Formats: sequence, structure tokens, C-alpha cells
Amino acid sequence: MSPEADAPLEDRRAIVRDSLGVGLATGTYAISFGAVSVAAGLSVPQTCALSLLMFTGASQFALVGVIASGGAPLSGALTALLLGTRNTLYGLRLAPLLAWTGRRRLGAAHLLIDESTAMAVTRRTTEGARVGFLTTGASIFVLWNVFTLLGAIGGTAIGDPRTYGLDAAVGAAFLALLWPRLQQRHTVLVALLAAAVALGMVPVTAAGIPVLVAGGVVLLVGLFPRSAVDR
Repeated sequence: MSPEADAPLEDRRAIVRDSLGVGLATGTYAISFGAVSVAAGLSVPQTCALSLLMFTGASQFALVGVIASGGAPLSGALTALLLGTRNTLYGLRLAPLLAWTGRRRLGAAHLLIDESTAMAVTRRTTEGARVGFLTTGASIFVLWNVFTLLGAIGGTAIGDPRTYGLDAAVGAAFLALLWPRLQQRHTVLVALLAAAVALGMVPVTAAGIPVLVAGGVVLLVGLFPRSAVDR
């Protein structure tokens, strides 16, 4: 019998219901990624490969955003990697909570995203954490890839995205990912500082570099106590 079966039936049903709701809401957002990715110049297979292999929305949007602005693919990849480093911290938190080893831990690593982590750490038991993690991660993975394909095909069918103003969609989508996180004063201040530095770098550096520099600013600020940032 699986560890998940040890959880109370009522709790397990509630966790699955909530997790599927998160999965549906998040997965359908991939239709915008598919559209902006082909708008940035990637092919449908390349777009689908990103969702299948990278599978972390913020990093995917960052990669296509750099390419859309004329940056080198390497700059886009480094930007995506920088954003993806937060998943390492998630892994350190979830490893003892989920208590998986071997192939299970390796498979779980691919489902380690913001939403699956949130649905796991809020549970009181290991069994509940596993149910929340797996249900959320698996449902988002399936739907994210399905809607990426639909968005990419739809984006290809409409022709030149600049005709419809979709060339600005990458920046708008990335801003939509960032906006809900700007809930506290210190995060707003850090975001404004990073944006100012990035804008200052635009005239003197190649496309993609300002994003990397802005990420470096965030990491640097993270070395200081939060009280120092709030002053």
C-alpha cells in the first residue's frame, strides 16, 4: 500500500481537489507561453521541448524574452538558469519532508516548481505533502505541455505577431508573473532597484545582459538583512 493511502480519506480528497484546481489554473496559462514563444522566433517543436524538459514557467518566459529582444540564446539560457536556482532551495526544504530516495526523488525533481512546493509545505503530514506535491506537479505538467502546444500552434497560425501587437506579449507575460509577488515594501524596493539598473544597462550592453545584471542586483541585495533594505 502506498504511503498516500495512510492519509485520512477526507483529507486526501480535499488535498487532491485543491491541487487539481491549482493545476488547472496554472496549466492553462501555458497557452500564452506557447504563443509568445513562437512570436519570439522559436519553432513549435522547440517551444514544446522547453515545456517538456525545462518545465518552469518563469525561466521559460525569461528565455524567450531575451531571444525576442535580440539577445543571444546563451544569454537567455543564463537568465533562465538564474531564475531557476530558487528550485534548489525548494529541494532542500522538501527533501526531508517528502522523504523519497532513489528514482522517486529523481522523478520528483522534475515536478519541483512553485505551485507543487506550496501545496506540499502547507500539509501537516508526510502523506499529505506527497499527495499535494504529486497531484499538483503532475496535473500542471500534463496541462502545461498540452496548452503549450495549443498556444504554439495558434501563434503560428496568426502569422506575423507584430501585426497584432503580440511582440510586446513577452514582457507583459513576465510582468504578470512578477506582479503578484510585489506584496511587501522590501520586494517592491528591490524590484525598482533591479529595474533601474537594467534600464541603465540597456544602451551600453547587448540584449539579454541587462536581465542578468538585474538578477545579480537581487542576489546582492539578498546578502543584506531585510531591515537594511527597508530603511
